[in-house]
Amino acid sequence: MAKKQQNNIESSEDVRVMATQKIWGYTVGILALCIPLSAVTRSGPVLPLAALGGAAVSTVAIWRSDDKKSKSHYLPPQQLEMLQQRVADLETIVSSDEFDLQMKIKQLETRNINKPNNNDKKTKN
Repeated sequence: MAKKQQNNIESSEDVRVMATQKIWGYTVGILALCIPLSAVTRSGPVLPLAALGGAAVSTVAIWRSDDKKSKSHYLPPQQLEMLQQRVADLETIVSSDEFDLQMKIKQLETRNINKPNNNDKKTKN
């Protein structure tokens, strides 16, 4: 599983490539719908040209965006392992505190069950 994720990270270094692929993939689908629609509505090449223009403008906007924003930032394996260890330590601490809290609650419950309630004595008399 980890190797598969690492391969995906390496193959998709630049998000812009993936975004461009999606834009033009959708544009091909839109063109497949627009060409028959333009014949039926007699609008001529307006709809297909609008689809192509929108895809072109989107592609230019993506590729002119700041490189720092488009690059994906991943942690080196050493830092990732260190963070995973810290999370595991925190989970251990929280689990032990939760166990202690549950034990204290049980002790209080047993004390309350064993002690007669003062209100019960007052109502009986």
